[in-house]
Amino acid sequence: MKPSPGTRNSSSTAKAQYYFCGIDIGGTFTDCVVRDNHGRLTIAKALSTPHDSSEGFFNALTAAAEKMGITLTDLLSKTRHLMHGTTLGTNALLERKGAKTGLITTRGHADAIIMMRSVGRSAGLPIHRLHHVSRHQKPDPIVPRSLICEVSERMDWSGEVVLPLNEEETRQAVRHLVDSGVGAIGICFLWGFVNPAHELAVKRIVQQMAPDMYVTCGHELVAKPGEYERIAAVAINCFIGPLMSRYLHKIEEKARDFGYRRPLVIMQASGGVAGAEDVADRPLFTIGSGPAGGLTACGFLAKQLGHRNVLASDVGGTSFDVGLIHEGQPLSTSQSTINQYTFSVPHLDIESIGSGGGSLIWVDERSGTLKVGPESAGSNPGPVCYGHGGQRPTVTDANLVLGYYDPNYFLGGKLTLDKPAAHAALERVGRELGMTAIEAAAGAIRIVEFQMAELMRQMSVQRGLDPREFVVYSYGGAAGAHAATYARELGVTTVVVPLGSTASTWSALGVQAADLIHVYEKAELMIAPFNAARINEIFSALEKKGRAQLRKDGIASKDIFLERHVEMKFKLQIHLVEVPVREGKLTARHLAALQNDFVEKYERTHGRGSAFTGAGTEIGLFRVVARGRMERPAVSEYQRQHTAKAVQSRSVYWPQKNGFRNTPIYDASSLKAGHVVRGPAIIQMPETTLVVPPFAHGGFDKFGNIVLRLTD
Repeated sequence: MKPSPGTRNSSSTAKAQYYFCGIDIGGTFTDCVVRDNHGRLTIAKALSTPHDSSEGFFNALTAAAEKMGITLTDLLSKTRHLMHGTTLGTNALLERKGAKTGLITTRGHADAIIMMRSVGRSAGLPIHRLHHVSRHQKPDPIVPRSLICEVSERMDWSGEVVLPLNEEETRQAVRHLVDSGVGAIGICFLWGFVNPAHELAVKRIVQQMAPDMYVTCGHELVAKPGEYERIAAVAINCFIGPLMSRYLHKIEEKARDFGYRRPLVIMQASGGVAGAEDVADRPLFTIGSGPAGGLTACGFLAKQLGHRNVLASDVGGTSFDVGLIHEGQPLSTSQSTINQYTFSVPHLDIESIGSGGGSLIWVDERSGTLKVGPESAGSNPGPVCYGHGGQRPTVTDANLVLGYYDPNYFLGGKLTLDKPAAHAALERVGRELGMTAIEAAAGAIRIVEFQMAELMRQMSVQRGLDPREFVVYSYGGAAGAHAATYARELGVTTVVVPLGSTASTWSALGVQAADLIHVYEKAELMIAPFNAARINEIFSALEKKGRAQLRKDGIASKDIFLERHVEMKFKLQIHLVEVPVREGKLTARHLAALQNDFVEKYERTHGRGSAFTGAGTEIGLFRVVARGRMERPAVSEYQRQHTAKAVQSRSVYWPQKNGFRNTPIYDASSLKAGHVVRGPAIIQMPETTLVVPPFAHGGFDKFGNIVLRLTD
């Protein structure tokens, strides 16, 4: 891939036969990456439009088309894949702006989603809220008790019918929910994932009585035990489903108006993509899809660069996201928690905190201390320096006041920043603490970088991993300003800013690096010694489903790849460990090796000697990930024609120097591979800025990545 320094030469792009477009919507900016069939990249940004995310979507595409010297119609009519990572479902759940939802469940179990698990009062809460145990509360119910209906039916653990479905009660329940004005109905019965006959029968009745109703069955989302997690998944899917369905339809319709004739492809939290039609039915799988795009791109680049262990860090306008690649594989998990609701969905293991460029700087009245985040100014009104009405200072304002950002070159000069306004806002905050504006800004930057480092430390050390053995990949629009410092706090010696300016739109590029993915699961408890014949039977059935679906998606046999996993634990434990399983027919010898792999991974996570092998081993879940390989970006060598030179200098604050120093400012377009920039320095790019502190040095490698080396 060749990074774009800015405006494209229209004559070069006119020769391209087709394009790939990736769009990722963040809290502040909507990012777009366009790749042509020769591997050339064009990147663009537009402010996100929370009132209607589709506006920001097409604004970003339009900005990219303008850079290329073509119209939006020219771009989309020649686009092979239009790919999208969206936070719409996540935001709808967090802001409680979803559909009025009803639930139908087994008689006697209506309160499962309201009771939650015992940790429901604290699940998913940020650290600053965990400190106040007395103020922990359960979230407001997604579905009020009045809209949870019970019907008589019962399956046992093996799927045998204990009590037939009472269809008259079912019709009464559906009538009550329809009359109550619900926009979606979820159906989740005990052991419905083992035998879905009753769930499907209720779905048919709903479709007969209310043909336009959005409906979700539990077995369609989660195929394993966990009554609460399963019903929470159903409720969330219904809550965000109608909104997501309308949004995707709107995007598809408008894209067709501009000449796009292929299916819209959506990023999933699993690290793969799926068609918009599938996602409209199961939007739950998109929660966390934006950060997943960034980690997917990191996995692609790490293979090219030979990095086996990567700490991936995304600094956007609203949040700071961290994921891990260990021994060449992105770490994943089978549970998610959002808005204190925990549900079971396989996804890339990514943690987030409210520390980004738009995070607000404020003073805690109780402690009288300076705080940063988690609340963000977002895109509207945004940071004070944007001039859109913001009054409270943000991290972006602090970076500007300290000289890290050029007020006349933000977004390549498209947005002029108001430095005096930012200074005045920080002065107001500083006055409460007896600080100057500069001291408040410097303190806020130190706080936010330590918050970032702490999350990365938790993500690695708590998994039994040493962060000093990792390379940090840093991307997102605000990453370059902070990467060197938070990496140094971890003891990391190498930081990679992927493809230079393209790092600011990295998650949008990640959507283009993803495979088409479908996940199939079978819950069945099996105690060692394991039955090889039964395990082969289970995997064979799951793989058959995966191949059939990918062929239906139009994937050629040579591009179909199947991965096997099992979730294992010791007897009487509740925490499962995912272990990969070899392909082919399994024998007793292979299953003995599988148990050894489980023990090794268990001790790597929980500490050497922690495995109690005498307790016996169990398998609780079998999983097949069916991947359809899509056309991926290519990594090309990076070429520059000019020698490096500092195009200007300005006064920049360096805590290591105890104040402001006149600092060389480099234009990234003047740097060629191999040239070393020694800190303190600033490297400016149209879409991002890289701060090179006194303890760092680096420059572009042959692929166009900026690689920083950190010293003590």
